[in-house]
Amino acid sequence: MTSADEKYESLVSRGTTEPSGSMTVGVCTVELYLPDGYSLKSKRQVLLSLKDRLRDRFNVSVAEVGDQELWQKSVLGIACVANERGFVNQVLDQAVNLIRSVPTVEIVRTQIELL
Repeated sequence: MTSADEKYESLVSRGTTEPSGSMTVGVCTVELYLPDGYSLKSKRQVLLSLKDRLRDRFNVSVAEVGDQELWQKSVLGIACVANERGFVNQVLDQAVNLIRSVPTVEIVRTQIELL
């Protein structure tokens, strides 16, 4: 048995190979329609403002993950990590509600997954 194997066996026997706490990763996909989008530049301005608001208010990661070449359509990915499933779900729900309150975008579809 190698030294690495011995160290692993020692950790297993002490029960320290599993993480001490639980972690929940929430991923939200939001398909958007921008009816006033007349160029990629105008779309970027709207999305930049929206992504900044989401990051500042909810401390989530946000990126445009689809339809980047279309003027009036976009797909945003939003991610949140915490130790409680309920908290992650609540944060993502509130993020979607904030997007709904923006008059320059319309939500086509949302999907939330908790991992």
